[in-house]
Amino acid sequence: MHQKVIIVGGGNAALSGAIECEERGDDVTLFETSTAALRGGNSKYTRDIRYAHEEDEFTAGGYTKDELRKDLLGVSGGFDNPEVAELVIDRSQEMAEWMRKHNITFKKEIRGTLSLSRTNAFFMGGGRVLVDTYYKLIKRLHVKIFYEAPIVSISIANGVVNGITAMIDNREKQFTADRYIFASGGYEANKQWLSKFWGESVKNIKIRGSRYNTGIPLRSLIENGALMCGSEKAGHMVAVDTRSPEFDAGIVSRIDAIPWGIVINKNVERFYDEGEDIWPKRYAIWGRLVAEQDSQLAYAIIDNKSIGKFMPTAYPSIDAYSIDELADNIGLKAQDLSHLISDFNGGIVKKDDDVFNWSNHKLAIPKSHWAVPINTPPYHAYPLSPGLTFTYQGIRINRTGRVVLKDGELENGFAAGEIASGNVLRSGYLAGFGLTIGTTLGRLAGGWEND
Repeated sequence: MHQKVIIVGGGNAALSGAIECEERGDDVTLFETSTAALRGGNSKYTRDIRYAHEEDEFTAGGYTKDELRKDLLGVSGGFDNPEVAELVIDRSQEMAEWMRKHNITFKKEIRGTLSLSRTNAFFMGGGRVLVDTYYKLIKRLHVKIFYEAPIVSISIANGVVNGITAMIDNREKQFTADRYIFASGGYEANKQWLSKFWGESVKNIKIRGSRYNTGIPLRSLIENGALMCGSEKAGHMVAVDTRSPEFDAGIVSRIDAIPWGIVINKNVERFYDEGEDIWPKRYAIWGRLVAEQDSQLAYAIIDNKSIGKFMPTAYPSIDAYSIDELADNIGLKAQDLSHLISDFNGGIVKKDDDVFNWSNHKLAIPKSHWAVPINTPPYHAYPLSPGLTFTYQGIRINRTGRVVLKDGELENGFAAGEIASGNVLRSGYLAGFGLTIGTTLGRLAGGWEND
């Protein structure tokens, strides 16, 4: 069966590409591995975009391209593909208006946004509404959609994609097209693949993202000579509640209490500065930090005056009216925890009334900001596990979005979204930037380079 454009994937990058193609007059067929009910990949767990902009009605002020670039370099240490990174930064300026044009409604500046009121815009209904809105739109544009249609293989020869094989109604079927867009995500849900880098610890890693992101199209592209980009262990990994499900844990599993208290491992040891920088620039390092602890387990501990200072959690905290009782409730040595908290409280220096300037540099591992005394019962603990959202290792692309091969590029094959995130993200993460990468590269793959 021959199509004009085939898109592999069903999240924001794929949908952005489909919209661009259809609006340029190209008929699209989209293959989504999941059921219709679970469509959208990781995009359904999002809620905001980080983009370069002048002051607008959705944010508290302007955010320049230079600031965005500096923030990205600050968390990643560099770009594996500077040309593509610069393209994403530059074209991010168009995002909000493009999304509004396609029926996404943004909120006014709101509270509870992890200090993101100037850099990020939040949209109504979060990722689920975004995904459903785009699916309604592409349906009106007459995009043909196959659900429960995983890609089995991709055929490539002499720098050209010749076709794909997909499972349709439990039977393998071949499809060909003039243009192919691969926007099928990473391999975060493929624990066998992850175990190559994480070993036995992978069993304790929660997957915040889609259970359908197993990396089969990615592997097929690699086997056909596509160059890889991004580190094998790099990914968007945050600290989530240990009680979260193994897959599809989503954004609500994240624990944002960390800056307001202390984080300890099973040995009642702090292992990193909880207040090193503002939370949007540091929350994405905590998954890896927890993954490095024994049993990939840690605990965030706060007291009652910090309740309400961070995003509500999906699971209730473990509570107690004394530190000794709290230690017993989470299976730690009471004497060790009491001693640690006493040392923490005793060394706090308050420069002024702003808790950002409260610190403790007398500890072996300092707490640079938000050193709030833990002395107001009841006390609260949250069990932490590493939560992987998406992997960064993926496909190298050029500035037109085409897949780069060992000996050239794919003439008619493009990659967008998380499958190509390693071009921009080397390590670390900035809140809201995943959608920026997906929208920008999805639109690029959809044909804007012809403008």
